[in-house]
Amino acid sequence: MTSTETLADSPAGPAAAADRRRWFALAIVMTAAFMDLVDVTIVNIAIPSIQRDAGASFSQIQWITAGYALAFAAGLITGGRLGDIHGRKRLFLVGIGGFTLASALCGFAANPEMLVASRILQGGMAAMMVPQVLSIVHATFPAHERGKVFGLFGAIVGLGAVSGPLLGALLTEWNLFGLEWRPIFLINLPVGIAGLILGSRFITESKAPKALKLDLVGVALVTLGLLMLLYPLTRGRELGWPVWGYVSMAGALVVFAALVAYEKRKTARDGSPLVELSLFKVKSFAAGIAVQTVFGVGLGVFFLVWTLYMQIGLGWSPLRAGLTGVPFSIAVSTAAGMSVQKLVPRFGRKVLQAGALVMAAGVLLYIWESERYGMGIASWQMALPLVVMGVGMGLIFAPLTDAVLSEVPREHAGSASGLINTVQQMGNALGLGLVSVVFFGEIADRLKPAQVGPAFVNAFQHALWWVAAVMVVIFLLMFALPRRSAQHVDGAEAEPSVADKEPELVG
Repeated sequence: MTSTETLADSPAGPAAAADRRRWFALAIVMTAAFMDLVDVTIVNIAIPSIQRDAGASFSQIQWITAGYALAFAAGLITGGRLGDIHGRKRLFLVGIGGFTLASALCGFAANPEMLVASRILQGGMAAMMVPQVLSIVHATFPAHERGKVFGLFGAIVGLGAVSGPLLGALLTEWNLFGLEWRPIFLINLPVGIAGLILGSRFITESKAPKALKLDLVGVALVTLGLLMLLYPLTRGRELGWPVWGYVSMAGALVVFAALVAYEKRKTARDGSPLVELSLFKVKSFAAGIAVQTVFGVGLGVFFLVWTLYMQIGLGWSPLRAGLTGVPFSIAVSTAAGMSVQKLVPRFGRKVLQAGALVMAAGVLLYIWESERYGMGIASWQMALPLVVMGVGMGLIFAPLTDAVLSEVPREHAGSASGLINTVQQMGNALGLGLVSVVFFGEIADRLKPAQVGPAFVNAFQHALWWVAAVMVVIFLLMFALPRRSAQHVDGAEAEPSVADKEPELVG
């Protein structure tokens, strides 16, 4: 099939041609999503090693995680829209190639400054790659199959969550070739190269059915607004919360208001805005976006303080910390698959709300155990709260993505996917910024060695109360979600629409 030949022109017809390719394409894009997820969690577990070996300050450590999140969040909407315009396969390949190159630069970083810069580049390339994952799924699979696909996606999330800490711990402990923490980035090279080769062969190109142009003013406003909001949050505590930080965050709201006004005019003028504001008229999308944002805040806080608690507070090795997280990840993966395929078709929105309450219960249980056992807590004693939290997260994560995209017109799949990922990463970056307040804010500036452990344990407990509050807020926000997804009618899967049967795909 030539690059200009459409699926409709193929001898077997669109359905047969799509069926041959789509499962290969799914495996490839899921692998890329897995690589991105692993890269986030693998870095968290290696933070103490990076701090020791590279001589990175606490500020630089925060930037190794927050810099990636900032670049990722700032570029996701643009990356999604570029996929709609120039082709999702093309942008996916650009993203995975750039991500692989940036991983090599991280692995060979000569100093903390180069590592931070390489992580920012890595986040920008991930912003080109990741929105195409959901867009390709949305454009390739009809509505009645997407529930199954998003169930697989949830399982991959759980697998990524367990593989990242374990891989990070093992690679750090083994100290391969005396490289210390560097293999956690270099491991992306063979995976990225394989994804690039196989993706170019098996992913079918898709784009918006009508010609669109990139909204450069919209790109500038989105990027500026996100940076004005997130940069002061990330560096606020280190700089003593200067006045300019508050001015910048307030100014971000003005920039976002200007963005909305401009996008309305842009839509009326040529129908090619960066952000499709019409998507927010879709109730499931608007409500889901709000939930995704707040959920990102909770996860951003939890995962960073959890790593610091185990490795610095309790003094555990990276391997022990990684193994401690296995029950959590298995629970996420198992619950995610069950929620989409079995529970949501029958119980609808109640499953997601139950997930928020279950996760909150797990957090409260963790606080209780941490207070009861203090510095003497064992890994097996953490298993129960982690399993409860994992089940709650699994019940939310996979069906939420499905619910947000369920009623989105296919031509706006890239824009919608970019928005979903952007608000989650924006929430994650907000959470990382809040760590300065809810965690480090509880720790004195100068501690004697004997005071470090108890101080970190106490700060961890304080931060978890915030995470529990976030879960309650999510529960309340979920009342705005539709009771049932548009894809499920009375517990049964709805028939695919005509639009779903004839995807806009080009060879």
